[in-house]
Amino acid sequence: MVEVKADTLEESFDALEREEDGVARLKAELDLLKAKIASGAIAPQRPALDGVKSQGANMFSEQYLRKGIEAGLETKAIDNSSDSIGGYAVPKEIDEQIDSTLKAISPIRSIANVVKVGSAGYRKLIASGGTPSGFVGFEDGRAETGTPTFTEIVPPSGELYANPAVTQQMLDDAMFDVETFLAEEIAAEFARAEGAAFVGGTGINQPLGFLSSPTSGALDGVRPMGTLQTIGTGVAGGFAATDPEDDLIDLVQSLRSPYRQGAVFVMNSATAAEIRKFRTADGAFMFQPSLAAGQPATLLGYPLIEAEDMPDIGAGSLSIAFGNFKAGYVIAERNSTTILRDPYTHKPYVHFYATKRVGGQVVNSEAIKLLQFA
Repeated sequence: MVEVKADTLEESFDALEREEDGVARLKAELDLLKAKIASGAIAPQRPALDGVKSQGANMFSEQYLRKGIEAGLETKAIDNSSDSIGGYAVPKEIDEQIDSTLKAISPIRSIANVVKVGSAGYRKLIASGGTPSGFVGFEDGRAETGTPTFTEIVPPSGELYANPAVTQQMLDDAMFDVETFLAEEIAAEFARAEGAAFVGGTGINQPLGFLSSPTSGALDGVRPMGTLQTIGTGVAGGFAATDPEDDLIDLVQSLRSPYRQGAVFVMNSATAAEIRKFRTADGAFMFQPSLAAGQPATLLGYPLIEAEDMPDIGAGSLSIAFGNFKAGYVIAERNSTTILRDPYTHKPYVHFYATKRVGGQVVNSEAIKLLQFA
């Protein structure tokens, strides 16, 4: 028994000595590393703030954007039926910054239903007619009810692109923030192009704007699906001479109450300036400016969104839209933005060719109404 205990104790001492030797080696290696850093042989590295994500964004910026090094990047296949025309996927951090800037700049994007898709196209089934129902006795027979009609909606899409340029000298400058530059330049160009397409796009290689959709003065339930209802002012190129605010009230009340929850006015700044002069019978302004930063002004209690792509007031123009765009208009876009570095076409400039597939269309024609100056 005594011999066994002594052997165990001796093994414990040996393990402790080995541990002390390991600590001594680590301390010696740390001292050597400090000496190399102090002498300038090794540059100190700042730790990544967010693990793998920060490293991925830094690699994309420092290697590909600045120097054109393509190793380790996510490539995109050159296949128009399934993906963009080629290039490299923008890291998630930069892509989310572009998306947030687009939402802040493009007013229609901020109020519409934005759907992220991973395939080449987006399809949505719309049911019309509903399913009839009724009350019966507890033991009465149940007759077959009607079946709703389904319509498939495929929003037209196109490839949105931006091609900002910067000199190689700026890229070589460590103080130049290439990530912020690209996010701002791409977002500004994308927002300008898609903002115009969501309002008046033709649907040919681009979204179909809600003002380009078919229109009719017929009421809900009578118009064909996809046709927006127009409310006339009775005056070509203007509001009614007396009580012009009645036109806006008619526009609001033409939208059924379920859609009025979340509805907004959409017009350009020139039209908004005209409406800001409207007063009620007691002399109060109908237009209420925003009292808090980031909050839109209101008209008849509903937010007023200024979209400069809306037409000015003119004969027969559709200058004011009112509706629930979350229910009425869908924007379908690919999940990722791709970018291709081009240092050859326009030397000494380096172009960054960014692409993103975007589509849009009216999906519920009862949720959006248009005021026509006719």
